[in-house]
Amino acid sequence: LGEDSMRKTVIATAAVLALGSAAYGKVLPTVPESVTVTDYYKQNVYDPSDKKIGEIKDVLIGSDGKVVAFIVEVGGFIGAGAKDVAVPFTDVKGTQKDDKWYPTMNADKDELKNAPGLTYDRSTTRWVPEKK
Repeated sequence: LGEDSMRKTVIATAAVLALGSAAYGKVLPTVPESVTVTDYYKQNVYDPSDKKIGEIKDVLIGSDGKVVAFIVEVGGFIGAGAKDVAVPFTDVKGTQKDDKWYPTMNADKDELKNAPGLTYDRSTTRWVPEKK
C-alpha cells in the first residue's frame, strides 16, 4: 500500500471505531449534526486574509474518539521542501465565502514553517518528531 492509501485506511478505520464505540454497538436513528473527515482531509487551510498557508494531510483522533489535531503540510513546491506540523483541531475554523466552505486558522505560513516538524512512521502508523 502507498502512504496515501495507508493513511486513508487508518483514518477510515479510526472513524469506524470511534463511531462504533460512541454508539455502543447500537444503530443511530438519525445522523447527528456533524461534518465528515472529507470536509478537512486534503483541503487547503487559509490565514485570516485568505492566503493559503498549507494543506491538511491527516486528521488525528484521540483515544476518546474525538478529533484532536490536524497534520498540515506547509511550504515547499509540489511537495519538495515541505514540512508537516501538528495544529490543534480547535484552532481550525470553517469559513463560508461565495457559497464555499473552507478551513481557516489564525496563523500565517511563517508561524507554521517555524513550528516543530513531524514525519509519518509507517511501522508504528504514528506521527513522530522530525529527525534533523
